[in-house]
Amino acid sequence: MRKGRIRLAATAIYGALVLSALAVAAQQQAQEPPPMGFFITSAGPGDGANLGGLEGADAHCQMLAGEAGAGDRTWRAYLSTQGPEAVNARDRIGEGPWANAEGLVMARSVENLHYDNSNFNWTHTLDENGEQFPSRIDGDPDFTEHDVLTGTRLDGTAFPAGEDRTCGNWTRNGEGSAMLGHADRYSFTTPGSPWNTAHPSRGCSQEDLVATGGAGLFYCFAID
Repeated sequence: MRKGRIRLAATAIYGALVLSALAVAAQQQAQEPPPMGFFITSAGPGDGANLGGLEGADAHCQMLAGEAGAGDRTWRAYLSTQGPEAVNARDRIGEGPWANAEGLVMARSVENLHYDNSNFNWTHTLDENGEQFPSRIDGDPDFTEHDVLTGTRLDGTAFPAGEDRTCGNWTRNGEGSAMLGHADRYSFTTPGSPWNTAHPSRGCSQEDLVATGGAGLFYCFAID
């Protein structure tokens, strides 16, 4: 009888320890930030808006993510194309949610991304290494790299064929133009500028992109 009571007590203690361990593990898991699913590139390929098309842009996203330790996910560039087989940027980035390098959820869905995107600003739009990009609001009013290649309208869809807004579907580094977003949400010192469609570029060369406040950067999203 006594052995039975001891056995029951031991079983109860063991069960309590297991439950406690599971609770701790669950709490730790709940506290872990979500993995990075979004970043602005720390650098572009360096050939203006010639990214090698969507395939080249995606490869650049994948390379940077891999160097930052996030290469186990599949990455796509937030870019639209024009023409008979036009691609909408919003249709190629997965369903979300997407967190930045610090684990802050930037958007929970495609709709949330395009209609409730308050986290897209200079503070939270980080590169793959968790660093901020140069912006006029950082203290130097004469230098910024906030222009981001998108080729995209406000709702994430492509521009109609005709006037170039994608630098020849991301294959030109000379004549042409690309729609740019403002990653810091500022137009000079005025807040409220769109993150994905602010103004067209002067041209498609690296020099033209730099001249208007860019560096050939673009956004990358994990689709899985």
